[in-house]
Amino acid sequence: MSITSKALPVRDFDYVEFYVGNAKQAAHYYRAVLGFDIKAYQGPETGKRDCASYLVQQGKICFILTSPLSSSSEIAAHIQKHGDGVKDVAFETDDARAAYQTAIERGATSAYEPIELRDEHGVVVKAGIRTYGDTIHSFVERKNYNGIFLPGFVEKASTNGKASYNLGLRAIDHIVGNVGWNEMELWVKFYETVFGFHQFQNFDDKDISTEYSALRSKVMSNPTERIKMPINEPAHGKKKSQIEEYIQFYEGAGVQHIALLTDDIIKTVGDLRARGAEFISVPEAYYDTLTERVPELREPMEELKKENILVDKDEHGYMLQIFTKPVEDRPTLFYEVIQRRGSKSFGKGNFKALFQAIERDQALRGNL
Repeated sequence: MSITSKALPVRDFDYVEFYVGNAKQAAHYYRAVLGFDIKAYQGPETGKRDCASYLVQQGKICFILTSPLSSSSEIAAHIQKHGDGVKDVAFETDDARAAYQTAIERGATSAYEPIELRDEHGVVVKAGIRTYGDTIHSFVERKNYNGIFLPGFVEKASTNGKASYNLGLRAIDHIVGNVGWNEMELWVKFYETVFGFHQFQNFDDKDISTEYSALRSKVMSNPTERIKMPINEPAHGKKKSQIEEYIQFYEGAGVQHIALLTDDIIKTVGDLRARGAEFISVPEAYYDTLTERVPELREPMEELKKENILVDKDEHGYMLQIFTKPVEDRPTLFYEVIQRRGSKSFGKGNFKALFQAIERDQALRGNL
């Protein structure tokens, strides 16, 4: 049986749900700094008694920000342990029940059995399985629904009559998970066996290392390569790696960063920075040989240098990327902004410069 025929029928990322301490204030951050629009809401006013959730959206990117309304809830326990972080990476499918059933038959652990959510706009079917740490994957079937987002949510105007806050972020490129020592192969096998995903790229500690720290990573993908899920684990180095720092402060495995696609990274990053987004920086010397490495580069060098944007290439073309600093008080979740000009790379040529920059921030936190 081929990998393609074994693959679960998931097409794309549907939404990412975060458990956060204050969803109302988090929604304001995502709107004011990252350029998302607040599109929908559910909470006590809509009949939801245990939590409040805000849907923020930009392009095809849908984030749900959820806060508990009671200290005794599972959501509150998640935040108490992990701080603000990703709970659910949800996938689009035409048959949530079949995807769930197949996943369970292949050895996945249930997070919740198939449920139907209904309102006057139709029905959505959802089901969930567990993955690394306390993270889950939901299967979301929307073919019989034409409402704003999910039953229970009501439309919420976020701009007070002003134009959209959109800064050019259009879709999720990939979502990276950090797991503990020697756990990467376990979760690679999980995505192979349960999802029918294939290994898209592989990086070892020779690829991703500095003088002080190292990590290993494998990228898992669905057959269309629309869903890409890199899995990172620590590797031995002289000092503490960024993966170890994450595991320590998140208190377990979880989503490390979400890469967001743009078609104009210089403008998007400039706009984000003007709104208060903080990015890591790289030495100016990084750019001395950039045109030798990527002679087909179209973007102005001075603009790339000004914004600290990294560039890498492969046989398909080149890509541009930059990483924010952690967006939580704990040094855990951050974002990548990425533009692809043909390349399928994850920035292998940038790893040393990138991780040296991350280590400088770790040292400032006293965690290197």
